[in-house]
Amino acid sequence: MADLSSLVEAIRERADALSELGYKVRFDLSDTGEAILLDATGGGVEVGEGSGEADAVLKLSTDTLDKLITGRIGPMMAFSTGRLKVEGSQGVALKLAGLLDKD
Repeated sequence: MADLSSLVEAIRERADALSELGYKVRFDLSDTGEAILLDATGGGVEVGEGSGEADAVLKLSTDTLDKLITGRIGPMMAFSTGRLKVEGSQGVALKLAGLLDKD
């Protein structure tokens, strides 16, 4: 199973694709109680550990986040099977899903 620092690094590796997002998204990791904040509001992408204000909050396990980042599960499949819950803007979550699906 991926740890927090490797998940943060994996998201950073996708920064080019995520730079189009234009919003803040927080990933709340249900199994560890930790959070990752992705800030794509300033023209670049900042990713780090910790909580903060976000346009959308995605609640999921570290395993599900790892599978989303690596493309082993699609965002819609994770959402429809209950492995991913969204709070806040559904539109931001959908935009993120589209960006994660690109390769």
